[in-house]
Amino acid sequence: MAGKSSARQLPAAAPTETPVGGWLRGIHFSGFSLVMMAILVLAVVVLAPSLRTYAEQRQQINALNAAVSEQQAQVDELTSERERWNDRTYITTQARDRLSYVQPGDISFLVINDLPVPVVGTDESAAVSTNIQDTKIDWLGSLFASAMTAGLAPKAAQ
Repeated sequence: MAGKSSARQLPAAAPTETPVGGWLRGIHFSGFSLVMMAILVLAVVVLAPSLRTYAEQRQQINALNAAVSEQQAQVDELTSERERWNDRTYITTQARDRLSYVQPGDISFLVINDLPVPVVGTDESAAVSTNIQDTKIDWLGSLFASAMTAGLAPKAAQ
């Protein structure tokens, strides 16, 4: 062994090694860490469907709560209307308005056709003609003939 050098030579690191590669080689997995990772993966696999079901059920509960509050509002409205119908004055007012009933001794006035008459031909999209139109009807002769026919008609038998 005399010919050999007594100093040991350490293997040289590869010149292309990156810091990430060195970091990954530095990770050592023990049995405990592998078991904990397996438990973590198992917990995710087991709990994920349950969490999804929980989220869906919460959405359903919120939708049902909204429906219940809407129905409660309807019940409150109908209850207040029922209370109004228990009042004799309200019933009398409704009978007067809806059915035109009057109390004995009251005078009732009914207005028929109180709505404004719609004006025919006020369509703004129709073009207005600037030409003056002349009719070929002898209106004076028609008026005279109508008056003479009415005046000379035989009297109706009494």
